[in-house]
Amino acid sequence: MAMAMASSSRKRMASSDIPNDCWELVVSKLLNDNEIDKVEERNHYLETLSMVSKQLLSISSTFVNTFKLISNPSSRLFHRFTNLTSLDLSTFHGGDINALLSRIPPASVSRLTSLNLSNHPTFPKLGLQSIILNNNNNPTFRLTSLICSNIASLKFTDITFIAHSFPFLQHLDISFASGGGGDDDCIKEDYNNALNLVARKLSNLLKVNLSGNVYVNDSSLLELCINCEFLQEVLILHCPLITHAGIAFAIRRRPSLNSLSISNFREDPTQIDDFTSYFIDSLATLKNLTCLDLSFSGISDVLLYSIALDHLPLRKLVLQGCYNYTYTGISYLLSKRPSLQHLDLRHTVFLDDQRFNHLCQFLGDLVSINVGCCDKLTNSSFFALLTNCPMLAEIRMESTKIGIGPTPSVVDLVVYPQVKSLHLAYNSALADKHINIFGFMFPKLQLLDLSFCRHISQQHIAILLKRCNKIRHLEFACFPQAKPFSIDFDEASNLEVLNLSHSTIDDEELYEISKFFPRLLQLDLGHCYDVTDKGVGLAVENFTHLREINLRQCRKVSTNIVSSMIFSRPSLRKITAPPHFRPRDCDRKLLFRQCLVF
Repeated sequence: MAMAMASSSRKRMASSDIPNDCWELVVSKLLNDNEIDKVEERNHYLETLSMVSKQLLSISSTFVNTFKLISNPSSRLFHRFTNLTSLDLSTFHGGDINALLSRIPPASVSRLTSLNLSNHPTFPKLGLQSIILNNNNNPTFRLTSLICSNIASLKFTDITFIAHSFPFLQHLDISFASGGGGDDDCIKEDYNNALNLVARKLSNLLKVNLSGNVYVNDSSLLELCINCEFLQEVLILHCPLITHAGIAFAIRRRPSLNSLSISNFREDPTQIDDFTSYFIDSLATLKNLTCLDLSFSGISDVLLYSIALDHLPLRKLVLQGCYNYTYTGISYLLSKRPSLQHLDLRHTVFLDDQRFNHLCQFLGDLVSINVGCCDKLTNSSFFALLTNCPMLAEIRMESTKIGIGPTPSVVDLVVYPQVKSLHLAYNSALADKHINIFGFMFPKLQLLDLSFCRHISQQHIAILLKRCNKIRHLEFACFPQAKPFSIDFDEASNLEVLNLSHSTIDDEELYEISKFFPRLLQLDLGHCYDVTDKGVGLAVENFTHLREINLRQCRKVSTNIVSSMIFSRPSLRKITAPPHFRPRDCDRKLLFRQCLVF
């Protein structure tokens, strides 16, 4: 009898009987053991745990320090998160962003250090003023990172507000922002006066991004380099009023820079600002330079020779779209800088297999490479990379000639477990035989992009997924044959992102596919013209973790499917609706409460 009572007591023991600190250790160990380090994966995992009980809801909330908001939250949501250090509102489309910021409780942002306000029509000054006022006497509130990229109307008064309001900023991004119209000369003067104020007030800046800003000039850059003594990274791509003479003069005042991104791209080629010997000499003063981005610039071999001889500790070099240099210059540079880890040579017109294979001999430390749109590179270049670069984890060779040329026999295949990402879209010569080889060569592959590779069948993709069962992200847009994947659940359990856009898939095939990827988080069906409500509904029913779905230009999918999906799949957070979707005013609050609908 006593034993029965003890057993019954043990059965009645609930999770609430376990102290919170014990649960915190359990959750922490789960996150570490599963190697969940990406923000979205981590938050999704914690969200799943929070559904078990109120106690786990409370505990899991304490582990959320980064939050990306896409829709208008309930008034109680932010009260759950008291340890937020990073808030991303770059995809928020749930209403007035000023109102949202104003109603965030002080406790939720008391530790906030990073804020992303990108992609909005205006700068939310009123909402930020409310946060500052609520944390006026809070010593822990110190914003160090503010990202305001692609603000349709970022006025000089907004920049002035930033300078006065956030004295501890270390990272400021106001790239690709418009000044909101008006007299150009006045705007230029006002903008640069505001930026000069930033330089004086924000002396702790480590990184500043002014790319795409049509009003920034040489004097503003100089003020930043003079006043910001800790400045390490400057991005000024596509700033037409900044000259290379101005850059050269400015960087001499800040030799501690370790990252510089510039370009002399002009709409009018006759106005190209050449790299002068003065600029080259100035670049040589940056003895800590590890990253150099010269995208879309007219560069010379002399510049490349100088970089090679000045012993700059470069780890990353971006020459995307550059011109006026030759193979001799880049070969000499790479031979003298074998420690490069990241190399971008997109659109390099003179690269062919013979030359590229020679370059690969100097890239033993390479971790990632991008040679997209180098349309003379074939299988020979691809295998030369693998042979010569034992550290290589990411290969980007979109729009090349991979698939042409000999491949190793089965007995000669070598395994490359370090390769995690293959971006091979728009390679029309790739065929099933190459996919079979990839399955043996890349067992640890996590991302594969074969979009618009029209000679690859879905059956061989299925075989690849069985062999490379760590793939989480598959891009297979515009596949020509829509047949069921026929994959066991355990073999496909890691797939989280699937892009099938621009494909001939129909309802039956979509339903079959949905049975094999129950843990999918993102599904792209854009421009799939044969999919209907029936197929989408059945698929969403099987994708029990689905968070995002794209139905853009799915002409046979009715607008009614949107509300149906939201009600049947509570995990959904973002829907790109089919054509002609227009929610009624009475539906907006209901639809947008938990899910963003485009």
